[in-house]
Amino acid sequence: MRRAIWLVLDSFGLGAAPDAALFGDEGADTYGHIVAACAQASRGPLRLPNLDQLGLAHAHAQAHGLPAPKLAWPHGCWGHAIEQSAGKDTPSGHWESMGVILHEPFGFFPPGDTAFPAELLAALIREADLPGVLGNCHAPGTEIIARLGAEHMASGKPIVYTSADSVFQIAAHEECCGLQHLYDTCAIARRLCDRWNIGRVIARPFIGTPASGFQRTGNRHDYSLPPPAPTLFDIALEHERE
Repeated sequence: MRRAIWLVLDSFGLGAAPDAALFGDEGADTYGHIVAACAQASRGPLRLPNLDQLGLAHAHAQAHGLPAPKLAWPHGCWGHAIEQSAGKDTPSGHWESMGVILHEPFGFFPPGDTAFPAELLAALIREADLPGVLGNCHAPGTEIIARLGAEHMASGKPIVYTSADSVFQIAAHEECCGLQHLYDTCAIARRLCDRWNIGRVIARPFIGTPASGFQRTGNRHDYSLPPPAPTLFDIALEHERE
């Protein structure tokens, strides 16, 4: 059976979209900034021969209206596109790459003294049989785990937090609370967050001790809303394309 593999360099952009300033991303150009930083460093210019053969450098030049780079013409098909979906989060970008445009943005939890509606947390605590929750704020994941990890281990209360993206994140110690319990809690949270149109609930397991420090593990799991329309993969399967 033939397989199609779709690879995404997430958060690796070629420039800022016209509405980037609305999301605090004016002037964004991850690839261009890496190229500029390498050019200024003592190690010399950035060299990405395989990606350049696929057209990365040419796509970046095209996106900025610059002359084609002085490189061999790419072997792959290449180009650049400007996202049309409302928002900047991961699911909407991935969906659009597969032909599904999100016309209405996801919901999000605005910054404040507390991040989440009281009724959402009350329902999660009741249905997941939790002793309570910690966090309830906007925070970077590694920072909040370092700050609340010890209290979480002592109390059994999971750490809940969010960011500027449409996410509800739950962090818990794999050994103290159990990985499956974290997953089960996130599945409940996914259903509850549908009311607020939240794009993703993310399980953020970690290990370690207060003395040695905490580290997130590779057992992260995302619980996303389904695409609102058939993707390119769905259409290919529907037409019995392999």
